[in-house]
Amino acid sequence: MAVDPRTPVIVGVGQFTERIDDPAYRGMSAVDLAAEAAQAALTDTGADGAAVAAAIDTVFGLRQFEISGPMPATLGKSNNYPRSVMRRLGGDPARVVLEPVGGQSPQKLVTEAGNLIVGGDADVVMIMGSEPGSTAKYFATRDDKPDFTETVDGQLEDRGHQIYSYIDEYTVTHGLTGAPVQYGLLDNARRSRLGLGVREYRHQMAELFAPMSKVAAKNPFSSSPVERSVEEVETVTDENRMICDPYPRLLVARDTVNQGAAAVLMSVEAARRLGVPEEKWVYLHGHSDLIEQALLERVDLGASPAAVHAAHEALRVAGVGVEDIATFDLYSCFPFPVFLICETLGLAADDPRGLTLTGGLPYFGGPGNSYSLHAIAETVTQMRDKPGAFGFVGANGGIMSKYSVGIYSTEPADWRTSRSAELTAQVADLPTVPVTKAPDGVGTVETYSVRYDWPVRTGIIVGRLDSDGSRFMATTEDADLVSLMSDGDPLGAQITVTPTENGNRAVLR
Repeated sequence: MAVDPRTPVIVGVGQFTERIDDPAYRGMSAVDLAAEAAQAALTDTGADGAAVAAAIDTVFGLRQFEISGPMPATLGKSNNYPRSVMRRLGGDPARVVLEPVGGQSPQKLVTEAGNLIVGGDADVVMIMGSEPGSTAKYFATRDDKPDFTETVDGQLEDRGHQIYSYIDEYTVTHGLTGAPVQYGLLDNARRSRLGLGVREYRHQMAELFAPMSKVAAKNPFSSSPVERSVEEVETVTDENRMICDPYPRLLVARDTVNQGAAAVLMSVEAARRLGVPEEKWVYLHGHSDLIEQALLERVDLGASPAAVHAAHEALRVAGVGVEDIATFDLYSCFPFPVFLICETLGLAADDPRGLTLTGGLPYFGGPGNSYSLHAIAETVTQMRDKPGAFGFVGANGGIMSKYSVGIYSTEPADWRTSRSAELTAQVADLPTVPVTKAPDGVGTVETYSVRYDWPVRTGIIVGRLDSDGSRFMATTEDADLVSLMSDGDPLGAQITVTPTENGNRAVLR
């Protein structure tokens, strides 16, 4: 099939992982990690890497954890992360962008880059991401800290971290700091919807995730290449301690990693001009990027209409069905996002195609906002090995706040548009739940988590007031209620909630 010469193709992908226990461990910065992955992506094009680097006109950089909020980068940082990387590669792009927080960003940026290329606003684009969290932790208490500070002149379009699009003062006051507790609320809400008990649900989570560790164990880029059994994943031990209910450690994304990934996209005409072999070309057949309602406004905290729409819209745009997909990589920071996509696509935990190509965030690694760039890299490689097959990448950001999907194949196809904006508007127009920020009275536990990672074990509650059905948040250190939340099942339990100057407090009735 002859395609329009402005059609975008992914022509190069690269990954890099540095482990603390590697004999050759160097303690690399975020820039160094990204540069290794980006160089691998240039080499992967099969063309002259230096010529491709020089031709790159646009670069999208994914934001590391250390610059994803108001906290300082403890080991220093570059003032212009994308340009620092490109300087190491010998490139000088006209435009560089630093993307906001969000695990959906890699897939969203592939779509954005594709639109730029089709419209003639870019010709050769690189997307890069890296996360040096393991090195940051390693040097945290040492005196021989490296200094990763870099200053690079040049244009930078910094879109800001935008972390406050996911959290606010009210949710932070009530303990929603960090992803495990946030997703704990969602998984327990889903358990409530399904009417499952605590042990039964944990077993299902372990059955969903344990097979991913088998993939991670064989992946040379994994941060923790260890195969885990269902029993290991679900059994709470000193090693597999509880983090935030309902998750022991082996069900939680592994964020202390040193990983980098990169992808190179260009127009078909640029690929021909630069001598990229056609067997390297992979097309984005379907794509979607949707935004969910704010967390506390959602009628069902155990669902995500935006993710459901995103999955089906990308398949529609690609013109394929679930049965046509050869590979999946579903964003797996916690079980909840994987469960939802499996539900809507009719996938079983033991689908023979598998649910990950990397090995999943708890085992392969969860490099902040850039995980799905690794998933895209693995998918591109798989598609080249299976010409004409289709690969599905599902990328999730925030508190199940944004979901992006890409459908990849070597089969030539002109660029297609999606109805993402229209569908996002439909999601925004769905019914919402009123929130009472300072409740005083009797209520019911709608969903919950328990923070085992705090000095005092604390219950985090989303409840409904009996008086008007409005939703509220509360925390508790009440011994009886915390015991029920830790060792029993508090869903539907009656509580008394009282406002204080430092947030709402709940006790068991």
